[in-house]
Amino acid sequence: MATSLRFFFLFTLTLIFAQFFTINGLFSEQSNIMLPTNQQSTEKLTHLHFFYHDILEGKNPTVVQIIDPSTSSPSGFGTTFMMDNLLTEEQELTSKPVGRAQGMFGLASLHDRGMVMLINLAFTEGDFAGSTLSMLGRNPVQDTVRELPIVGGTGVFRFARGYAVAKSLWEISTSEHFVVEYDVTVSHP
Repeated sequence: MATSLRFFFLFTLTLIFAQFFTINGLFSEQSNIMLPTNQQSTEKLTHLHFFYHDILEGKNPTVVQIIDPSTSSPSGFGTTFMMDNLLTEEQELTSKPVGRAQGMFGLASLHDRGMVMLINLAFTEGDFAGSTLSMLGRNPVQDTVRELPIVGGTGVFRFARGYAVAKSLWEISTSEHFVVEYDVTVSHP
């Protein structure tokens, strides 16, 4: 009898526990919890606009392949590159430099040209000279417009968070020089 009672008690407890701690197959669930705010703290919202230049060929490439997995994957899965790309104020390579995009990216999808990117945007001009933003995320390069997360920064952008919208400029890009327009929005102290 004690075994039956113990089983019933554990079964009931399991049902109650499951009721409070499952999300019933939903992708996500939100709670309405109010978090305390510090009235002393103010955040700035900064918008940056610049152009990113991949120099893929020629005597001074800014992108080099560092891993060639030699697989037969049509997506190039596993292929990895390092970069040190110029950031400019206008879309021409000869326009005013505002910084460098330094980091790495790799083809991380078996099914499309989805890359994982880890880039530090190192700024060299104006109020942001010496500061960086860190961008880390999935970049589906076959899409003309895509969004990537800004996950941190240094200098003026310490504790930054936000997003970058990248737009491939197919109409002016070549096999040697690929141009991407970036609009970056970040919140920071």
